[in-house]
Amino acid sequence: MNKEEDKDTLGKILEGIEMSYNKLLASRQKEDGELIIEKDGEIVSVKARKLKKTNVYSHLVNPEKLK
Repeated sequence: MNKEEDKDTLGKILEGIEMSYNKLLASRQKEDGELIIEKDGEIVSVKARKLKKTNVYSHLVNPEKLK
């Protein structure tokens, strides 16, 4: 693999992680459920409605998607 293929593969992986997180978050918000996350080195339970969808991961590799 060359660097361009590596970058493309990384972008696809990060985009998949982002899509999975957003789908899980939407599901938990619909159920008024909670997510267990790590915050400041501690494991905490947070109401899903307090969290926002993310679009950070795929834009780390694909900044043109911000437009």
